[in-house]
Amino acid sequence: MNTASTSEPRWLSDEQQRVWRSYIDATTLLEDHLDRQLQRDAGMPHVYYGLLVKLADSPRRRLRMTELAMYAKITRSRLSHAIARLEKNGWVRREDCPDDKRGQFAVLTDAGGEVLRQTAPGHVEAVQQAVFDRLTPEQQKALGEIMRIVAEGLQPSEAGADLPWLR
Repeated sequence: MNTASTSEPRWLSDEQQRVWRSYIDATTLLEDHLDRQLQRDAGMPHVYYGLLVKLADSPRRRLRMTELAMYAKITRSRLSHAIARLEKNGWVRREDCPDDKRGQFAVLTDAGGEVLRQTAPGHVEAVQQAVFDRLTPEQQKALGEIMRIVAEGLQPSEAGADLPWLR
């Protein structure tokens, strides 16, 4: 029986290595590009912007903290730190969950909605220029399908899965 510790590694082919390195370069540069744009325009990193967007899209502009961590694909500890910073800016507030003494909601404030409204046009333009303006419609569709497949494969549904928002 072959196990991971006794079998030979499945080395990447030259083509796979080229694709992998291109992916790493692109995602690193894209995240940096979006972080710089959002820091310049709103004084916040990309992950904070994503939290505000998710809250804005949620009913009553609120989500349980555990749900928000899941949507953001981050640990609960990182979310707690981010929410503390957003609270300090007056963009989010926490509310206790009435039916669960341990649970809390993150709620987008009016000030948070306003900073999102002011920041969204520049952010969307940065995304358009960095990604979509460079791709044909067919490439955009293929990229979406590929990323969906990769994301689904990294989010197992069985109990005990090691996912960031469960840590």
